Amino acid sequence: MRREESEVVVLAEDLPNKGLTKGMLGTIIFIHEKPHLAYMVEFINDEGRPIAMPDLLPEQITDFSL
Repeated sequence: MRREESEVVVLAEDLPNKGLTKGMLGTIIFIHEKPHLAYMVEFINDEGRPIAMPDLLPEQITDFSL
C-alpha cells in the first residue's frame, strides 16, 4: 500500500541509533520513489520538537488507528 505525505504512521521496530522505539507515532513528510520506495518520517517529542527524520522502508512503518 502506497502511503501519502502528511499521513500519520506507527514505527514498527526499534531504531536505537536514532533514539526511536517501536510504537512511536510519526508523520510522513516526503516520499522517495527511487532507487526504492521509502518514506521520510518526522518524529517529535512531547514539546513538539523534532527528534529524528529517518528514511524508512514500507515494512518499517504500520498504520495508525484510533
